[in-house]
Amino acid sequence: MNSLPNQPTTGNYGIASLYCGDLDPDITEANLYDKFSQAGPVASIRVCRDVVTKRSLGYAYINFQQAMDAERALDTMNYELIKGRPMRLMWSQRDPSLRKSGVGNVFIKNLDKSIDNKSLYDTFSVFGNILSCKVAHDERNQSKGYGFVHFETQDASDQAIQKVNGMLLNDKKVYVGRFMTRKERMETLGHPATRFTNIYVKNFGDANLSDEEFQQLFEPYGKIVSCVIMKDDGGKSRGFGFVSYETHEAAKKAVDALNGSEVKTCKLYVARAQKKNERQAELREKYEKLKMERLNRYQQGVNLYVKNLDDVINDERLHEEFSVYGNITSAKIMVDEKGNTKGFGFVCFSSPDEATKAVTEMNGRIIVSKPLFVALAQRKEERKQHLAAQHAVRTQGMPRGFIGHAYSGMIPTNYLMPVAQPRPFMTTNQVPRPRWAQQQQQGQMRQQPGAWPMQVPSVVQVQPRMQSAQGNQRPQSSMQNQQQQSMANGARQQGRYGSNTVRNPMLPMSELMMNQEPLSSQILNHANPQEQKQMLGEKLYPIIQAAQPELAGKITGMLLEMENSEILHMLEDNTSLYNKVNEAVAVLQAHQQKLADQQKIAK
Repeated sequence: MNSLPNQPTTGNYGIASLYCGDLDPDITEANLYDKFSQAGPVASIRVCRDVVTKRSLGYAYINFQQAMDAERALDTMNYELIKGRPMRLMWSQRDPSLRKSGVGNVFIKNLDKSIDNKSLYDTFSVFGNILSCKVAHDERNQSKGYGFVHFETQDASDQAIQKVNGMLLNDKKVYVGRFMTRKERMETLGHPATRFTNIYVKNFGDANLSDEEFQQLFEPYGKIVSCVIMKDDGGKSRGFGFVSYETHEAAKKAVDALNGSEVKTCKLYVARAQKKNERQAELREKYEKLKMERLNRYQQGVNLYVKNLDDVINDERLHEEFSVYGNITSAKIMVDEKGNTKGFGFVCFSSPDEATKAVTEMNGRIIVSKPLFVALAQRKEERKQHLAAQHAVRTQGMPRGFIGHAYSGMIPTNYLMPVAQPRPFMTTNQVPRPRWAQQQQQGQMRQQPGAWPMQVPSVVQVQPRMQSAQGNQRPQSSMQNQQQQSMANGARQQGRYGSNTVRNPMLPMSELMMNQEPLSSQILNHANPQEQKQMLGEKLYPIIQAAQPELAGKITGMLLEMENSEILHMLEDNTSLYNKVNEAVAVLQAHQQKLADQQKIAK
C-alpha cells in the first residue's frame, strides 16, 4: 500500500492535498468533485488555468479534509480513466527543493511504446514508495520511449537501478540510471556534438543509390553498426538516410570527408544526426538571434523606411540611389506573392550618421516620377503607439458629431490641420503645458468643419474656425493676395491676426536656429512618442515666435503633425522652415477668408 510515514489523521490541508495530472482540457472542478468525493469529504478543488485564455493546463489540486481520505484516493483511484484519460495522482509537494534535489529520481529509456504510466508504476512500486511516475509523451499523446520514477528514498532508487537496468520489458532491453539535469549531462558526457556516432545524409535522391552503394560510400571511414536509406511506400529512395558508426572518431571522419562531396552529380550533405527537438531548439535560437539583430538596428537608428516607390524601381536601383550616403548593409523592396512591388522598402546603413544624412537628403526627392518618403523605420508596436498618440492629440477636445468638409484648395503636402486650439501633447494634469499651448488669443476659437488636405484634395480633415481678435475686421479678399502678402519681406498681416511688423522674419529665425543646441535623432529615440513631440515643440516654438509672435502656437502645433525626421530637417535648414511657416500662415488666412465668405452668404 502506498503511504507516507507518520501521516496524521487530523484535518490538515498541507498534508491532505493531492496533485492530479494528465487531465483532459475539458475537465472542471465539478467533474473532479464527483470523482473524489467517493473517497471522503473534499475541502476544495482547483483546476489550474491559463491566466489569459482561462483554458485548463491539464492538472489540478484536490484538498481533502482528512489525510486518510487523501491516502485512500491515492491508493484506489490512481490511473483511473476520467473522460477517456488515465489521471495521474501523487502527493502535492509544496517544497520545490525536494523535486529539484534529484534524490531518489530515476531515468528510464528504451521503453516499449505500449508501456504507460500505470505499467511503469506497477513495475517499480515493488522497490519502495513512489512519489511520482511518468512516461513522456509527444503532442499526439504517443510515448517517447522514456520516463521518470521518483522514489521517496535514495535507497529505493538505487535498488531499482541495480535490479531493472538491462532487463527486458515487453521484449525491449531498458536502461535505468540516476536522473541527471542537462547541466550535469553536459559536464559528465560533454556536448552531443563532441560524442556523436550517428550521422545524417541527404541530397542524393537523383543519384539512385542502392543500399550496397550507400554503405560502400561510408565503409572506408570506420566500422558501421547500421546503415539505412529512407524510402517511401513504393520502395523509392526519399533522398536521405542515416549511418551509425561504432566510434565517434569514425563518424567525425566521415562527416569531414564527405560533406559537400559529389556523388553522381549530387552534392551530399553529411552532418551529425539530431533529434527533432534539438533541431527545433537550434532553429529557435537562430531565429531569436536574428530578431535581436533586427531590434538593435531599429534602436540604433540605422534602418530606413522608404515608401512611394515607382513600380520600376528594384532592389539594385534602391541600393544605387542610397549608396552615395554611406555603407549599405541591405536594401530590399517588399513584394507580394506574385512578385509585384508593394511600393515601399527598407534600406539599412552601417551607422546612424549615414542613415540621418540619407533621410535629410532623400526625403521628398523625386525618383523616376514619384517623390520619396524616407524616415527611420519603426517596429510595428512602436508605430501603433505613435499613431495612437497622434490620434489622441488630434481628437482632444473635438465635439461629438463632428463632420468635416473638404477644402478645395491645393496646399503643399505633409501638413495636417490641428483639430483644436494649441494642443498640449499630454493632458494638463500630467505635465505642464508647453509654451505654444499657453498662448492665448483675445478671442476664443470655435471649431468648425474644414480641411487642410494632403495630396488627395478629397481627403476630409478638420480645421478650426477663427474668430476676430480685433472686432470683425475682415482679412484680405483673395487667396492670391494673402499668399503674396505672407511671402513678402516686411509684409503687414491684417485682419484677424492683428499687426505684425517684422520686416524680415528670416533674420530672427536664422539667429535663433544658430544659437540653439542641435536636437539629434539619437536623443529622440530614447524618448516615447509624446515626449518626442514635446522636445521638438520646445525647439520650434521660439524660432517661429520670432517671425510670427501672434501665430506661433498654432503654427507650431501644425508643424508637429509632420514626421519627426522632417521636423529635424527643418530645424537644420532655416530656408525649409521659413517656407513651411509661410505656407502655414497662408492656410490660416485662406481658412479665415472662407469663413468670412460663408458668413456673408448666410446674412
